Amino acid sequence: MTPQTPSAAKPRAVLATLLVQSNTVVSTHTLIDELWGAEPPRTATTTLQVYVSQLRKALLADTGEAAGETGTAQPLLTRPPGYLMQLGPEELDLAVFESLRAEGRAAYGRREYEAASRALSRALGLWTGPALSGIPHGPSLETSAIRLNELRAEVLEQRISADLRLGLHQELVGELMGLAHEHPLRETLHCHLMVALYRSGRQSDALQAYQRARRSLADELAVEPGPVLTRLHERVLASDPSLARHGEPPLRLVPVGGSDDRPTTGSGNGSGAGSAGYGRDTRPTVWLPPAAADFTGREDQLAVGERLLAGELPGRNRVLVLSGRAGAGKTALAVRLAHDAAGRFPDGRVMVTLRDADGRAVEPRTAMATLLRRLRGPRATGADSGPEPLPSSETELAELLHERTEGREVLIVLDDAVSEAQVRPVLSAVPGSTVILTSRQVLGALESARHLTLDVLSTREAEALLMACGGPRMRDDPEAAGEIAQLCGRLPLALRVAAAGLAARPHWTVAGLARRLRDERTRLAALALGDLDVRGTLLTAYRDVDEKARRAFRILGLAALPDFAPSTGTALLAVDPAEAERITEQLVQAHLLEARRQPGRLAPVRYSFHSLLRPLALEVLAEESPQEGPAAVERLCRAFLTLARHADARLAPGRERLTYEAEPPPAISPGEVVGNAPLRWFQEESAGLSEAVRQAHAAGLWSLCCSLASATAGYYEASALWDEWETTHDLALDAARRSGDAEAEAVIQRSLGDLAWQRHQTSLAIDRYRLARQLFTRQGDRVAAGRCQSAEADALLAMGQIARAGHGYTRALSVSRLVDDARGSAESLRGLALVAQRDGRHEEALARMKECESAARTAGDRRWTEYASRTASALRIALASGRPAGASSIPLEVRPGVWLFLPSRPDQRAA
Repeated sequence: MTPQTPSAAKPRAVLATLLVQSNTVVSTHTLIDELWGAEPPRTATTTLQVYVSQLRKALLADTGEAAGETGTAQPLLTRPPGYLMQLGPEELDLAVFESLRAEGRAAYGRREYEAASRALSRALGLWTGPALSGIPHGPSLETSAIRLNELRAEVLEQRISADLRLGLHQELVGELMGLAHEHPLRETLHCHLMVALYRSGRQSDALQAYQRARRSLADELAVEPGPVLTRLHERVLASDPSLARHGEPPLRLVPVGGSDDRPTTGSGNGSGAGSAGYGRDTRPTVWLPPAAADFTGREDQLAVGERLLAGELPGRNRVLVLSGRAGAGKTALAVRLAHDAAGRFPDGRVMVTLRDADGRAVEPRTAMATLLRRLRGPRATGADSGPEPLPSSETELAELLHERTEGREVLIVLDDAVSEAQVRPVLSAVPGSTVILTSRQVLGALESARHLTLDVLSTREAEALLMACGGPRMRDDPEAAGEIAQLCGRLPLALRVAAAGLAARPHWTVAGLARRLRDERTRLAALALGDLDVRGTLLTAYRDVDEKARRAFRILGLAALPDFAPSTGTALLAVDPAEAERITEQLVQAHLLEARRQPGRLAPVRYSFHSLLRPLALEVLAEESPQEGPAAVERLCRAFLTLARHADARLAPGRERLTYEAEPPPAISPGEVVGNAPLRWFQEESAGLSEAVRQAHAAGLWSLCCSLASATAGYYEASALWDEWETTHDLALDAARRSGDAEAEAVIQRSLGDLAWQRHQTSLAIDRYRLARQLFTRQGDRVAAGRCQSAEADALLAMGQIARAGHGYTRALSVSRLVDDARGSAESLRGLALVAQRDGRHEEALARMKECESAARTAGDRRWTEYASRTASALRIALASGRPAGASSIPLEVRPGVWLFLPSRPDQRAA
C-alpha cells in the first residue's frame, strides 16, 4: 500500500499511530492524547473524525477512480473503542522488516550466516532514516520511535556479527568505524570493530579503538568498559591466536533480546549482550534474565522458595511449582529466587522458556536440547571447533541431559509450562537437579512437587510497587495511586504497565491516569505501552484452554459482580449442574476464574472474575461470538426469576407479583438452591438480581425485566433497600410502558407507591396507589385494585387523616371479601384495627386484629400472622393494665416491621 501521505502534521501523526499499531484497535482516547496531550480541545473527538475521514480518502487515492469498481477495501476501519488499520503482512514496511528480522535471527541461530546476513541486510534496506522522523511525537509515537530505532540497531549488530563469521572483516572496518563514531556508547559495536581490525592485521588500531571507547564511556557516563569489552582488550594485547581465525570465529554474537542461545557468565552483568564469546569466561554458566530491581512483596513465597532451594523443607521435594494467573509475577519471583541462590548452585543456574515466540508450547525434546546447549561448559580445545551436535530423538536427549546433570549442583528454571505432559520428560531427565517451574495452570498432577499459588499483591504491596515504578509523581498522590492499584486488580503486570505509562508521559497526572482506568470498557486499552500489553498477556491464558472452556469464559463474563453462585453458571452455560461445575473448575485451574469458599452460605463456593479478566471476557464475547450474548442473558434472567419467585412466595405469600409464561430453566431446582432460607438467598443474590433487571432492560426483554423487578420488591421492602428498589423498578416501569403492558405498569406503580410510603413521601405514594388502582380496574383485577385501596388508606393514616383512612379500609375490606382475597382482607382488617386503636375503640381494635391474624393464617403468610399476633398481644397488655388510654398512645406497627409514630389526640393528651 502506497497511500498519498497527508501534508498536515496532525493527520500524519494519526496515520503513523495507526500504522505502527496496525491490525490492533487504537482507542480514541489514545489518539486524542497523542495529538493534544493532557489538554485536548472540546472539539477533539469531532476533529479526530475529520482527520480519519481525510486519511480514508488518501488511503484509497492511489488505487485510482476505479477503486470502487475493483472492490478495493478500505483499510481504515471504525472498531470500538477507536479505529483499526487493517493491513496484510506485505503491505507495511514495518511488518516486512519484522518478518525479515525474525528470518535473519532464525538463520543465525541455525548457524546459516550467509542467509542471516542476506535477510538482515534486506531488513535494514527498508529504512530511509530515523523511525517516524518528520512526524510530531506524542507519548505513543515517542515510545514507538525509541523501540523501532533500537530494533534497527539490534538488526545492524547481528548482521555485522554474521558478516564477521563469514570472514568479511576487512570489508566491515570502514562501516564499523563510522558506526562506532555515531554510537560511541554501544560497546558491542566497539567489540566488532576491534575484532575486524585485529583480523585485518591492525592490532595497534584495535587497541586504539578500545581506548577511544574507554574515553567515551568515561566522559559521557563516568564508567569503565564492561567485562566483555575489557576481556577482549586483554585478548588483543595478548595476541590471542583464536581471534585471528578467518574460518568459524569463536564468537557468540547476538543482539539484545536476540537468539534463544545467548549465555551470560558469572553474575550475568556483562555489558555487551551479543558479545559474550569475546570474554571466554570459564565460570559456571548463568543463563538468567536480570532480576527486577523494583521487585516488591512476596515475602512469604520467597521464604518458602529459599527454604526449598536450601534443602530445609521436609521431604525430598526438589521441584517448586509457581502457579498463578497471567501477569501475577511468577517469572519475576522465579528469577529472583534463582539469583538469590547463587551460592547453593556452583555448577550453574539456567532458565528455559517452554513457549515459542508465538506463545505455543515447545516440545519436551526442544526444551531438553535448549537445556543441553545452555548447560554445556567450555570445551578443552576451545570453542573454535564449534559445539558438538546433539541427538535428535527425545530418548537420547534425555539420556545425555541426565549424564550432563548427574552429580552436579544445578538449578533449572522452566518458565511458562503449559501442562504436566510437557514437563514430565524434562523432570525425569534431571532427577538430581533442583527445578523451579512456573505455569498458569496448577499442574497438580506432578509428583513430588511443592506448589505455591501466586495471587494478586496485597493492597500495601500493590501501592508500594506503584510508588517504586512510578516515581515521585506517584508518591505525591497516594490517594490516586491507591485507586489505580485497585483498578489494576493489584496484578503486578498491570501495575507495572500503569506506572510505566505514567513515567513515559510527563504531562499526565496520577489522578488523570486513574480517571482513564475507571471505565471498564476501555481499561485494558489503557494498560498498554509499547510491547507491554496486559490484554495480550491475559489472552494467552484464554487461548491455552479448549474451546468449551473458552466459550464458558466468554459467557460467564455476563454474570454479575462481585461474584456468582454455581446456579448462575448452570443457567448461563445451559448445561446441567455437574457439567457446569466441571467447566468452571477447569477455568479455576487455568486461573481464568476465581473460586472462593463461603462457609455458612447457601452456595458454599462462589465464583468471581479478576477485575481485568471480566472486561476481557466481555470483549472476546463481542468479538468472537456476539450472537451468544442475548440468549445467555435471557437464560440467566429466567433462572433468577424462577428462583426469586420461589423465594418471594415463601417470604411474602399472597403478595402481588407478575407472572411470566416462559418455561423455567430445566436444570435449575428452586427447592435445592433456595431451600427454606428465602431471605438469605435474596441477601446473597441481591447484586445478581439487580444486574439481571438491568441486563433484561438493556436487552429489550421487557416482560422479564418487569417480572424480575416485581419478584424482588418484597425482599427490598423487608430489608429497607430503598435505592435498589427504586433503581430496579424505574427500569421496570420504563419496560412496561415501552411494551404497552398495562398490568405490569400497574404492579410496578403499586410497588413504587409502597416505596414512596416507606420513604414518608405520602403525597407521591397516594398518587401512585391511585394510578395503579385505575390500571388494575381497567384490567378487571379487583383483587389488586382492592389492595391498592388499602395501601392508599395507609398513606392517609400516616398523614393523620384517620377518618378518611377508615373509609378507605372499609371499602377495601368489602372488595377483598367479595373476591375471597384472604391476604387483602388481612391488610384491610389490620388498617381498621389501627384506626379503632387511634379512636380509642380498644375492644374493637383488638377484635379486628384477631380477625387480621385469622385471615393472614388463611393466606399462609407467616410474617403477617406473627405481626397480627404480636400487635394483638400488645393491645391486650395495654388494656389489661387498667389504662385504656395507653392503648391509643403506643407506637403503631402499621405493617410487619414498619412503625408509625403519630401524635396523641387532644383528648388523650388531656387525660
